[in-house]
Amino acid sequence: MKIHFIAIGGSAMHNLAIALKEKGYRVSGSDDIIFEPSKSRLKHHGLLPVEYGWFPEKVTHDLDAIILGMHAKPDNPELLKAQELGVTIYSYPEFLYEQSKDKTRVVIGGSHGKTTITSMILHVLHYHDREVDYMVGAQLAGFDNMVHLTEENDFILLEGDEYLSSPIDRRPKFHLYHPQIALISGIAWDHINVFTTYEDYVEQFEIFANSISPGGILVYNEEDAEVKRIAEAAVGPTRKHGYVTPKFTVDNGETLLETPEGPMPISVFGRHNLNNLAGAKWICQHMGIDEDDFYEAIASFEGASKRLEKIGETASNIAFKDFAHSPSKVKATTDAVKDQYPGRKLIACLELHTYSSLNAGFLKQYKGTLDAAEEAVVFYSPEALEIKKLAPVSKEQIASAFDREDLIIYTRPEDFKEYLFGLKPKNTAILLMSSGNYGGLDFDEVKHIL
Repeated sequence: MKIHFIAIGGSAMHNLAIALKEKGYRVSGSDDIIFEPSKSRLKHHGLLPVEYGWFPEKVTHDLDAIILGMHAKPDNPELLKAQELGVTIYSYPEFLYEQSKDKTRVVIGGSHGKTTITSMILHVLHYHDREVDYMVGAQLAGFDNMVHLTEENDFILLEGDEYLSSPIDRRPKFHLYHPQIALISGIAWDHINVFTTYEDYVEQFEIFANSISPGGILVYNEEDAEVKRIAEAAVGPTRKHGYVTPKFTVDNGETLLETPEGPMPISVFGRHNLNNLAGAKWICQHMGIDEDDFYEAIASFEGASKRLEKIGETASNIAFKDFAHSPSKVKATTDAVKDQYPGRKLIACLELHTYSSLNAGFLKQYKGTLDAAEEAVVFYSPEALEIKKLAPVSKEQIASAFDREDLIIYTRPEDFKEYLFGLKPKNTAILLMSSGNYGGLDFDEVKHIL
């Protein structure tokens, strides 16, 4: 098949393009800007566009399909040409469904935790040499590409994102997969630029739960009241399995998971990650991995990229970065680091970077999220507000929303970097939370301050 990608540089899009080339497809693509690591990875596979921009002449009758990314606009010149010619157009979730119609589809959904759970499952399957197709949203050690598609594998494991599918398809991605096995990890209002009310956001998960194929299985976090309500009301799945956070202890910075064979040290930590682990165990069992084999494999799981990732450590100090940006995840991550290192001073830094986090009406959701930290810092860029066409947010609004009198607030990247690299930590844990990079911070440099 001959496939053309419009907006090939996206995180999921470039991985799918590479996977299709490896499967033997003829792949081309366009984009108006491509960042690292997508740029280098596309170049390595011979897929980097020669020139940035949109070129309608690339869209011809001999294409079997167009795959359209969210970065494109509805008036994209290549998209308009494809519509004019009648070329078949897919969003990437639509295309993944087409590729997996004859497989058992396993979809991991939830406002938070879905990347970690998907990565845990994939790690366990890989450890036991179980071959599956997959799509996961973060880089994982031991895997070259985060999309893998074959003709022969029986299962496909998909991270189920609730964001929109494409500029011309306003359905959430996870509504398109129709899984036989599904998981919902938790619900916390997000993407308020699309789902303007909490009720509208929750409804997307209700639809997902009822999109499970007849005779299917729903695994759900019963500690989340909203998830439990949705799971119990769902009529799609035939079998339902709730899970809770397993028992564990923390001893001198090491988490010990209680198992039938006794306490077992694991690399991930925090109640939210132990809860994720419980969900991953249920899914693995439905995919043919028994409990003992799961524990053997999960002991060596060190986490997905940017999810509580250790970026430096000395005898007395440690630093982590995390993708956390939603209020529930910020609180869970901050609490987890403090619980893991109760004897150390915790400095928690948060960048408000997403549309939701920079919305003045949404800010109050962050109240108390950094309370576990002895020192709390918030960074945001007024320029980001202008780019997203949002109303200005003042430092006073930030301080009031977090309800913390000693909150340190920065709006200029150079001021935040001066603060960070001026620290003289002693017996300290530093946590950097962001879906961005604090206006150009090189996270690898942070280890030099420890």
